[in-house]
Amino acid sequence: MQLISYPSPSEWPALLRRPAQDFDRVEPTVAPILQRVRSEGDRAVRDFSRAFDQVHLEDFRVEEETLRAAGSHLSEELKRAIGLAKANLTVFHAAQRGTTERIETMPGVVCWRKSVGIEKVGLYIPGGTAPLFSTVLMLGVPAQLAGCREVILCTPAGKSGIHPAILYAAHLVGIRHVFAVGGAQAIAAMAYGTETVPKVHKIFGPGNQYVTTAKQLVSKEGTAIDMPAGPSEVAVYADDTAVPAFVAADLLSQAEHGVDSQVILVSESAALIGLVREEVEKQLAPLPRRNIAAQALVNSKAILVRNQEEAIDLLNEYAAEHLILAVRNAEAVGERIVNAGSIFLGNYSPEAAGDYASGTNHTLPTNGFAKAYSGVSLDSFVKKITFQQISPRGLRGIGPAVEAMAEAESLGAHKEAVSVRLRSMDQLSTENGQGEAGNGLGAVENAQADLSSPPLSVNDEPQPTATNNDQRPTINQQRLTFVIRPHILRLAPYSSARDEYSGKEGVFLDANENPLGSVTAAAFNRYPDPYQWAVKEKLAAIKGVRPAQIFLGNGSD
Repeated sequence: MQLISYPSPSEWPALLRRPAQDFDRVEPTVAPILQRVRSEGDRAVRDFSRAFDQVHLEDFRVEEETLRAAGSHLSEELKRAIGLAKANLTVFHAAQRGTTERIETMPGVVCWRKSVGIEKVGLYIPGGTAPLFSTVLMLGVPAQLAGCREVILCTPAGKSGIHPAILYAAHLVGIRHVFAVGGAQAIAAMAYGTETVPKVHKIFGPGNQYVTTAKQLVSKEGTAIDMPAGPSEVAVYADDTAVPAFVAADLLSQAEHGVDSQVILVSESAALIGLVREEVEKQLAPLPRRNIAAQALVNSKAILVRNQEEAIDLLNEYAAEHLILAVRNAEAVGERIVNAGSIFLGNYSPEAAGDYASGTNHTLPTNGFAKAYSGVSLDSFVKKITFQQISPRGLRGIGPAVEAMAEAESLGAHKEAVSVRLRSMDQLSTENGQGEAGNGLGAVENAQADLSSPPLSVNDEPQPTATNNDQRPTINQQRLTFVIRPHILRLAPYSSARDEYSGKEGVFLDANENPLGSVTAAAFNRYPDPYQWAVKEKLAAIKGVRPAQIFLGNGSD
């Protein structure tokens, strides 16, 4: 590792520059592969697999029976480990499910957002020098939890086929469509579809420069991808409370990923840096992938900084994929980090735990993309669809603002889309008022009405139905109307502090509602439910209407 002492902030960009990835050099090779797969389908996939992977496969679909049998080739210890990792990933990602909460932004205007799983997703699992079956779990678990209807997996087959751990993990997370295809041709097959491989809407997974370039190219044509990707990396910030052997092991665990991996050590202690460098040399020698790790260490750095402020600024500038904080008050320091893919706190949180089994996802932004991108999560596999529902009263309240804004932007049709509705409501009010009352007063629908289930009219009383054994009331479905002057209807409705408060639990002192507890020996009263929902639900059941149609007074209100 190179030692750099007290670099100035102006030197940081050059110092922290990642090993260059020459996508311009790779693209002329990748683009023709994509084009051939797009036009020739399976035949092109077979040709490229033969040329690049030395694999001759007539049918590259993996049979269900092969998936089921994969576990027989693994040790019970490994299967238990995979099961534990899956369980932790499931717990962590399931907790990311949000609730659909309806928000009334103003009276009569209700908005909400719904999460919907992406229908078809493709997962790419590299082959190469190590079978990354852990990535199957990292991508397969959230895909299943998100409710993706079709999940397919592509991974290259070596001369002895696909590693059984990859097949076992795929079967364990419920993936039934696995294809022995790798490289840029696999990305093309998932992006465009072939006779055998289905077309997907979004592609996930790491890979070499050819795979990464292929993902970037297909993303320009409408297939979404998880994130830009680059070589794996780790930064470790350590002080004199860190254990040098632990730090060295963390650096090497990232360096062994590939010769282009980058590892960085940041510390205010020259003594610690010296001890860590000694440990790196000691631990490197017996590693099975020591040649790969040694090449990666050539581009890696140990940076001596003046103080913690400088260390934090430097780490935020670097935006590491993985960041280990082996320092005092690690959690407090972590709160000051704004750019990182995943953070590991304290001496006993090795980055390897996150790579495999802690529950967090190891598919993370590299190459500085952590400044703008997040790692893969449940959200990566869903779309968020917004809804809005506006009642007549709501349109009267919001309409004038929409008309004014549309006119200011010279979008007349936008304005007219509101105006035509307001004119229609005015006309209906006038016609109903003249026909029924003859006094020029208008009639409009109850602003709170759910049009799919008309409320009671003013004169309706629930009457038991003679043929209904449970004596549940039936309701005359005449619509409830109010007699209100049209110009009154155009007034913006009053909005109270309660309406405007967006938090979960407000402090409404007018109603003696203090959720924070007493600040003196005397206790405040707190109304159990100022909105009376429990009472409304019981009255609604008696009256045969919805709780929202019940209005109750509350004291001076």
